Amino acid sequence: MSQLNVETIDLAGQQYYAETVFPLAFCSDQQASKAVIADWIVEHRDQIEEQLALTGAILFRGFGLKDDRDFDDFIRAFDWPNFTYAESLSNAVRRNRTELVFTANEAPPTVSIFLHHEMAQTPVYPSKLLFFCEHAAESGGATPICRSDILLQQLREQLPEFVTDCENKGVRYSQTMPLVEDLASGQGRSWQSTLSAENRQQAESKLEHLNYDWQWQEDGSLSVTTPVLPAVRQLDDGRTVFFNQLIAAFRGWKDARNSGEKSICFGDGSAIDSAHMALAIELADQLTFDIPWQSGDVAVLDNFLVMHGRRPFQGKRAVLASLIS
Repeated sequence: MSQLNVETIDLAGQQYYAETVFPLAFCSDQQASKAVIADWIVEHRDQIEEQLALTGAILFRGFGLKDDRDFDDFIRAFDWPNFTYAESLSNAVRRNRTELVFTANEAPPTVSIFLHHEMAQTPVYPSKLLFFCEHAAESGGATPICRSDILLQQLREQLPEFVTDCENKGVRYSQTMPLVEDLASGQGRSWQSTLSAENRQQAESKLEHLNYDWQWQEDGSLSVTTPVLPAVRQLDDGRTVFFNQLIAAFRGWKDARNSGEKSICFGDGSAIDSAHMALAIELADQLTFDIPWQSGDVAVLDNFLVMHGRRPFQGKRAVLASLIS
């Protein structure tokens, strides 16, 4: 048996759905060694996975993590398969710290990153996300999270036709990727990095394999449109979720190359009503819980059940991330 003392704690504003608390929060003493923490994770991994699948988010506080190496060790204790940033189609500019750990997003502190399921705007996405607060912001900088199953329930009640269209038609996303990374944008990753391509021929080969449409722009940027992707997903336990990037795209895909309203449509090419999106955003905002970061915290999210984002902040903020296949 491990020597680690771990208790569940209450967080202001926690939400309760059926028999689950959102997010679940564990707290430990900070004197334990890495080996003891790793042993505790191994011993409780099955239970943690079961609880995560039910509630969607677990916060670990007071586990003594100080830096990216501690976070890397914490992740490895779970022995989950890594989903690498380099091989992903993520739009965000990130910097690897270790093999498993990278910065969450290099966008400026004033940029809001709105609610989304990680990489749901692509055909390939991770199942879980881990975030580590290396340094909490002076003010702001919370990570908002939202249960997409609860959001979908409310959308079915208030916008049943919209949900039916999401289920039956799916969605397509359009985006223009820059020639060189744009650190001023939350979607500023270059097409070379996004597609792991050294030239246009390699990029086109990758896009053809993914069944994307594309068009080269005069400035060297690359405009792409995805194949039809799901907007609603059924989980293994039968729950259905609002699994997409519609809110993030509609609200936040705005930069020198992109416009949120023009970045999304239904799978048949028909327009998505802005009023319907406005209500979806309003409902999601009402359901959002802001993770109140303290330095050393780790949050684990079920990417199929929970959307996340980033609040603007002031002062230094360092939140690192890792993805699980």
